[in-house]
Amino acid sequence: MSEPDPTSSCGDEVLAPVAGAPHPDTVAIRAGRADNDTALAPILWATSTFITPDVDQSRAMATGVGATRFYTRYGNPTVRGFEDAIAELEGAETARAFASGMGALSAVILGICSRGDHIVAQRQIYAGTQLLLQSVCPRFGIDVTFVDGTEPGAFAAAVRPGKTVLVVAETPANPRLDLVDLAELGALAGPITVVDSTFATPLVQRPLDHGVDLVVHSATKAIAGHNDATLGVVAGSEELISWLWSFAVLQGASASPFDAWNGLRGLRTLPVRLERQSSTAQRLAEFLEAHPAVREVRFPGLASHPQRELARRQMALPGGLLTIELAGGFDAGQRFVESTRVAQLASSLGGPETLVTHPASTTHVSLSPEELEASGITRGTVRISVGLEHVDDLVADLDGALAP
Repeated sequence: MSEPDPTSSCGDEVLAPVAGAPHPDTVAIRAGRADNDTALAPILWATSTFITPDVDQSRAMATGVGATRFYTRYGNPTVRGFEDAIAELEGAETARAFASGMGALSAVILGICSRGDHIVAQRQIYAGTQLLLQSVCPRFGIDVTFVDGTEPGAFAAAVRPGKTVLVVAETPANPRLDLVDLAELGALAGPITVVDSTFATPLVQRPLDHGVDLVVHSATKAIAGHNDATLGVVAGSEELISWLWSFAVLQGASASPFDAWNGLRGLRTLPVRLERQSSTAQRLAEFLEAHPAVREVRFPGLASHPQRELARRQMALPGGLLTIELAGGFDAGQRFVESTRVAQLASSLGGPETLVTHPASTTHVSLSPEELEASGITRGTVRISVGLEHVDDLVADLDGALAP
């Protein structure tokens, strides 16, 4: 028997294109393999530097956009594979990975906006994003207006023609799962629109399909999905990402090859993880909504969610996060998060372990009481990131933690 030809298209034959447009579940498995050759698992290019053959090619890579074999701050084949996979899942032309979700969002805001520009952002937003907008942007002469992202027409009403450069939204929003109408946001004329879609992932919603310009993820969360990567990504048009790429090289918050490798691995199981987490979250939400110690449950899969119809229109699944308001305020919140045994007290989300978070003392601790109130966060608010444990064990665990 003859030896296989290493230059053959064996890898392409193994992963040949499927007929028609594949479902997102299939894309998550097959995307980001351009540099895999015949390997099924992602290849880790664990190098910071690449040998270049001559001065002309070095100059071309140093001055061009998207070089992946020059210097890893500029690009890397493993990182490029992750970027390609996210772009395909989001229906984007391209994507750029960063060292964290905040690295990605910072690049969008500071890479697009300059002194004298104006930003419109929603009030219901991750505290890190809010602090970047209200504390850092003014230092650079960038004006920011916050609006109620759930109010129809609020973004459009705050736009200043000729001044507003960027509109920033987050849906579902951290931590109370408030929603923004993506079609309304995508219809805005003039400013560039960006959506933080971390809580949803590309399998729940695709903001670009609604006319939004850029989508950002903290891929640290559900996309990587195993609490072992710190990673961010922004996807959109070639034109916008090329502009951001140049800023990102100077900013330096580039994704590491190892984290991108973990991100690719996480994408392969995202569909099944998300389906399981959404199903479990639905049952937990229904259980908690009927519990006398719980004042309110926020979950897009419940009929009681104030934007349930919007969730039906733009979300394929309700997701694996829910937020509860405990009747006893801070004491009840502290007692609950410190009493769970299956669920763990931690500040992240989207992994295989169920996590409970007390936003007023962790993720949103830097906000003033007035800012917390404006965001709907109280001292009794608890966010639950549902993992992959058996639902009966989680019900029993939460029930025990809520016991008087």
